[in-house]
Amino acid sequence: MDAQGRGRADDIDPADQWVLNPNTGEYELRLGSSAPQSGVPSPRRPRPSEAAPPARSRTEAPGRSRPETPGRTVPPRRRRGAPEEPLPGRRGRRPAKKAAKGRKVLLWTGGAMAFVLVAGAGAAYFYIEHLNDNIASVSDDGASTGGFSKDKAINILLIGTDKRTGKGNGSYGDAGSVGHADTTILLHVAKDRSNATALSIPRDLIVDVPDCPTTQEDGTQKIIPGTQQVRFNTSLGQDGRTPSCTMRTVTELTGVKPDNFMVADFNAVKTLTSAVGGVEVCVGKDLDDPDSHLKLSKGTHTIEGEQALAFVRTRHAVGFGGDLSRIGLQQQFLSALMRKLKSNDTLTSPSKMLDLAEAGTKALTVDSQLDSIGKLKDLGLELGKLDTKNLTFTTTPVIDNPTEKVKATVVLNESTAPQVFDMIKNDVSFTAVKERKKKEAAAVAARLKGTKAPASEVRVRILNGGAVAGSAQETLSWLQNEEGVTKSENAGNAPAPLAKTTLEYAPDQAGQARRLADLMGLSGSAMKPGESVTNDQGLPAMTLTLGKDFEGAGVSLTAPAKAPEGVQKSTADKVECAK
Repeated sequence: MDAQGRGRADDIDPADQWVLNPNTGEYELRLGSSAPQSGVPSPRRPRPSEAAPPARSRTEAPGRSRPETPGRTVPPRRRRGAPEEPLPGRRGRRPAKKAAKGRKVLLWTGGAMAFVLVAGAGAAYFYIEHLNDNIASVSDDGASTGGFSKDKAINILLIGTDKRTGKGNGSYGDAGSVGHADTTILLHVAKDRSNATALSIPRDLIVDVPDCPTTQEDGTQKIIPGTQQVRFNTSLGQDGRTPSCTMRTVTELTGVKPDNFMVADFNAVKTLTSAVGGVEVCVGKDLDDPDSHLKLSKGTHTIEGEQALAFVRTRHAVGFGGDLSRIGLQQQFLSALMRKLKSNDTLTSPSKMLDLAEAGTKALTVDSQLDSIGKLKDLGLELGKLDTKNLTFTTTPVIDNPTEKVKATVVLNESTAPQVFDMIKNDVSFTAVKERKKKEAAAVAARLKGTKAPASEVRVRILNGGAVAGSAQETLSWLQNEEGVTKSENAGNAPAPLAKTTLEYAPDQAGQARRLADLMGLSGSAMKPGESVTNDQGLPAMTLTLGKDFEGAGVSLTAPAKAPEGVQKSTADKVECAK
């Protein structure tokens, strides 16, 4: 067996006060005639039996202390302060404006993939202050882009830790775990929101963990030294590493810099599945794993709580019995949970939506750029535009570690992994998205079709528009000495930087443009029909501007058009059975 098969509010429930009016399609607040309108519900207090021990020393305001919430498992973090007391005469007021329409709830909950926590948080907007207090955050330490943008592609790093704190979790495996990156998914959502890719990163993948500046509990900065050729899961927890260290490791591994991160522990799976009344999964054979405590007969089952946790933790009962087999199982589970969240059974139930809001905000730790319900709601609105059939789950291509006699870890498959990473960096879909503008794509592709002029007839001026210093001269030398484009010249720096390399040409220079595009690996979208310029010899020439995407002379600038053969993938709309 190879390494890929091993791996080691009084008595009134707020939900009952919000009722769907079938005539208007809106949720309305219904209170008894004698009941005064209450203010924002305050956080629920734990039962005496659930009280957690006092928190370790923190920097707090004099006279204030706060118990640790059971099950929260991430390194040093802060909780948002309690809201200020309202001014006299304003206590308990609600806006006169009615609750959002059902379709708005659908949109807010559509972004379920962000560990399916954003969905509930966005819908329960009337809990804003209460839910804000639930959210824990930890600094991104400058490892992110600074947060997602509505007009750009979105990259969210989802991390599941193996820390065992929380009720009922101590009996699972290593009770003393510091909380490693046990499950990691890089979620990429396309700029046009038409598709998304969820890339799983194996915990036993050998990587280099870079130096990691980390914010300490007292606010000071500490640089945790990096380590080379270690398991990916040590990028979190080991030596005091925080999620920002995992973020830096993913950036170094894939070339993709995440916008935000979200971290969840064992309790997240249990509470979220219970909040929606369980999720339906399918198993293709009887499963019995004493290590994860999973026991299911062949067929379809609705699981929640402890049973759901056992399902996502099992690895010995499925596939080859290793971590890669478990990744596939977890992807099936997330697909099932997303389908349940987007079902009418969930969307039309105010009580379930509120339970989701509570469970999601308590089970989640986010980066400091995503630390409020307002920010989570905005992210949910963006993710809600996605259709599940265009969400693809895939796994980083790997092979057995060739340096090991007893196979226990894996390394990147260098023949396919770079192509997968490039597809994400260049916003290329892993699915055939019907909404793509086929006519526009065909027109762009047509720019590359037709006769090509000889290299000796290509006249081009080269500008540096954002590439590393010296790139224009490097490209000039390569074109003249190796490709025979002798009628080329270095025109210095472009007037403004460009994200992408472009080639502008006049209609009568199309043949020259196709030849240069072929030499440099330019895509049709990089070719810009326009006007010619006059070169140093007074002759008409094209303009090649090297953008920030330029990686060196002779390096193709064309992104892969589809996933490489053999890369495992599945979409979130399809039900698959674990085997």
